[in-house]
Amino acid sequence: MKIALAQLNYHIGNFESNTGKIIHAINQARQNGADLVVFSELCVCGYPARDFLEFAEFISHCESAAYQIAAECTDIACIIGLPTPNHNPEGKDLNNSAYFIENGKVKAVVNKALLPNYDIFDEYRYFEPSTSFNCIDFKGKRIALTICEDLWNTIENPLYITRPMDELIKQNPDVMINIAASPFAYNHDEERIAILRDNARRYNLPLFYVNHVGAQTELIFDGGSLVFNREGEAVDELPYFTEHMAYYTLDDNGDITFTHQPTLKLNRDSDIQQIHDGLVLGIQDYFHKSGFKQAILGLSGGIDSAVVCALAAEALGPENVMAVMLPSKFSTDHSLKDAEDLVHNLGCKSEMIPIAKITDAFEEALHPQFKNLPFNIAEENIQSRSRAILLMAMTNKFGYILLNTSNKSEVAVGYGTLYGDMCGGISVIGDVFKTQVFQLARYINRDREIIPENTIVKPPSAELRPDQKDTDSLPEYDILDAILAQYVEHRRSSAEIIKQGFDEETVRKVLRLVNMAEHKRYQTPPILRVSPKAFGMGRRMPIVGKYLT
Repeated sequence: MKIALAQLNYHIGNFESNTGKIIHAINQARQNGADLVVFSELCVCGYPARDFLEFAEFISHCESAAYQIAAECTDIACIIGLPTPNHNPEGKDLNNSAYFIENGKVKAVVNKALLPNYDIFDEYRYFEPSTSFNCIDFKGKRIALTICEDLWNTIENPLYITRPMDELIKQNPDVMINIAASPFAYNHDEERIAILRDNARRYNLPLFYVNHVGAQTELIFDGGSLVFNREGEAVDELPYFTEHMAYYTLDDNGDITFTHQPTLKLNRDSDIQQIHDGLVLGIQDYFHKSGFKQAILGLSGGIDSAVVCALAAEALGPENVMAVMLPSKFSTDHSLKDAEDLVHNLGCKSEMIPIAKITDAFEEALHPQFKNLPFNIAEENIQSRSRAILLMAMTNKFGYILLNTSNKSEVAVGYGTLYGDMCGGISVIGDVFKTQVFQLARYINRDREIIPENTIVKPPSAELRPDQKDTDSLPEYDILDAILAQYVEHRRSSAEIIKQGFDEETVRKVLRLVNMAEHKRYQTPPILRVSPKAFGMGRRMPIVGKYLT
């Protein structure tokens, strides 16, 4: 049996595009002699469709697309994923399903049993878990077909009380196929490989795994579809962050052969390289799927905006990036020079709009109310909000999307101005700690200097008052980020973090800042997710909670 794996980039709710891609891949697989072509979880509608799933018309479109796809499968079979109505009166109204299509008809339906309901996942909000398990016979092979999480219950401290494969193995399958929508995090590829390897070894079966690729707002899917032999050895791995098709022959002994050059990574990409590639894809898809082409951002001469500008230029082309320098009376000459050098190195578009007169006008208008009170955060934030007004005006006038340049360290502790530097259409590095931003800058400069060296080595500053440094308000970033990683990503308590050797007063201050800044994070743009625990849909905290504040 010759199996094709189709790792494709889908668009939520774009049935015409998704169906066209799937049919094109079926025709391509047919021309290459495949018996079966496998697509990923919920490929027909895109993942995650969220509350679109509550519309009967949306589900009807899924079914219509499925039958359109089935009509193309007269001399080839395919596996597709889609939501389907649960005809049982008990339970949720939908199932997360896979159709096995052969000879133009749906031969078998497999429903997902293990529905993730943690971090970014909320599948049990919509779907009813399956309780029946049956293999599929095709071309003399018996297929154990599962959907994503159905294979993830082999871990220590399992989340579920059943393992679908424990039931399917009783039917003596010859091969496992798993269709997935497994989102990217910089450490997730190794975890994914370990889980799948364990399944192949546990059940002594070859395993074909197909994942989504592409970004859906803040969620990035990295692809990396995999093939394992019955010994649990990875024999192929599809490329990351790009669409790809590959072909394999499964013989009567369960051995796998293929004629293409395997793309299996002997050495894993570094975390920073994966973050870089994920962010570039995230920017590309956010713009492409939203129907926009051009980005705008405020370019300060600091490292955050420099990294975002470089990533945007790579993702969209420098001709589609507008970098606006917005100097105030506190901006230094070297910062302006650094910003100008970056624009020159990238070849992007740029404008300069000084804001001193604008902020002076605000302060003059507020003079009767401020009553000669000393300069403080109010005047600092007027500068930041003045910049946001100008950037948003250009966005409205010319159809740009504003890129937010706040990093994860700032977002965590609330070191930013609401309706100022925290505004934007998409937050590019809001899931990247400041220490990682420096590493990203070095990676961007791996072949030539794009980000000026002075931008990388100078002390970070918001430049909202004379001689301001970030460390006036925050611990050194290497200490801050280490504490934040323990609290935000690993969910350690203050006591546990202090026990690791961090200064108690610093730990308590940082955790207090994180929890008090929740109201700001509720009003920030969507953040491209690259870590195992990002701010946004995967981290839900009360705004008025008292814990650790």
